[in-house]
Amino acid sequence: MKYKDIFFDLDNTLWDFDYNSKIVLNCIYEKFDLKKYGVISKKKFIDVYKNINASLWYKYREGLITKDNLRQQRFLKTLIFFNVEDRNLSNNIGNFYIVNSPSQTKLMDGAKDVLFNLSLHYNLHIITNGFKEVQYIKLKKSGIYGFFNKIIVSEDVGVLKPNKKIFQYALKICKTSAKESLMIGDDFISDVKGAKSLGIDQVFFDYKHTMKKSDSTFTIFHLKELENILI
Repeated sequence: MKYKDIFFDLDNTLWDFDYNSKIVLNCIYEKFDLKKYGVISKKKFIDVYKNINASLWYKYREGLITKDNLRQQRFLKTLIFFNVEDRNLSNNIGNFYIVNSPSQTKLMDGAKDVLFNLSLHYNLHIITNGFKEVQYIKLKKSGIYGFFNKIIVSEDVGVLKPNKKIFQYALKICKTSAKESLMIGDDFISDVKGAKSLGIDQVFFDYKHTMKKSDSTFTIFHLKELENILI
């Protein structure tokens, strides 16, 4: 086999971030009675939050804001969008989200079966930009923690994907080489371009069918397709 070590992203590659997050956001809307504050539409609340969160994550990845800034601002800015300026409320919502979101367990379709089958042939690892204290909970609660030899979290390295230093670190601690490795992820910039910058082959998991053409080594639309490539 060409590859020895397979590196996976976590959120929206294995752990269904979109679904799990939506479950908790729906719960937040009801639990904190946001309609009382003038947030009339639950869907609008979730859509606004997702856009603000994505923007803040981009800034975090670029080193423009800190982890604490991201956590403090995402619900505060969402509430301000609806003319609700209540820092205590946003802090309470933020704390509720951090506690409950990683405990959700829905995986991307086929994830556990694919991990089991690949684990019979390869060393499996995680490279994630997520926050350390929640990523381990996600892995354990969803029942996939045991599949992985090494779990590389950006906070431990000091840089985030797509910075090549996190991939260099991963290769070093896994005692492998770029030629023997494969990176699998749903984020074209962080996962595909990041791995490519170090000469690591990549699988772009385009589960949303967002790109008509990709220059990644492989492109898949369902995780089960990995078995056709790797087994």
